[in-house]
Amino acid sequence: MAKDYPIPAGFLECETEVKKSRFIARVAPVANRDEVRGYVDQAHADHPDARHVCWAYQVGRPGAAAEAAMNDDGEPSGTAGKPILNVIQHKDMGDVLVIVIRYFGGIKLGAGGLVRAYAGAAESVLSQVGRVVQPVLEGLEIEMGFAEEQPVRHWCQQHGCQIDEVNYGAAVTARVGVPEEALSLFKAFCDAHKIRYSDPD
Repeated sequence: MAKDYPIPAGFLECETEVKKSRFIARVAPVANRDEVRGYVDQAHADHPDARHVCWAYQVGRPGAAAEAAMNDDGEPSGTAGKPILNVIQHKDMGDVLVIVIRYFGGIKLGAGGLVRAYAGAAESVLSQVGRVVQPVLEGLEIEMGFAEEQPVRHWCQQHGCQIDEVNYGAAVTARVGVPEEALSLFKAFCDAHKIRYSDPD
């Protein structure tokens, strides 16, 4: 049976300095690529004069992430995103994004220096952020009438479910992640409200 895994408890920022370059590291919990893009866009908006905004993330279980990516944002290939991702992978944490914003201080660090600086910034913020346990969610596809959407959202909020990919057509379809222990309750709720559900392909 799948086990629950730790994720960051929330957003945190901390700053380090290496040879006059400022490295501002941010960590945040993320569930998908859209949330990653939102945080990266926010970092660019908060620091328009920064030389580089580098990042890495993984979504899903540590060691078996469903999705992971990294970006060097103009730094030499492999000197920013990869060391950030390596630190994330050693922290046994899922659903996590780390962004490192760099203000160049006038002294070149060299490839090895950059790897150490970005890894150090990621290590610093990840070792300070709190952890919460993300329960494993069972995915279901549901189809319902428009009147049922609000009751479903309310039920999901009360029971720690996650709603994704809501589509509006002749009916409302959505993908719902339900904690294992609430699965039979959710199916009973759906039956009572004549909501169709199925396991996603």
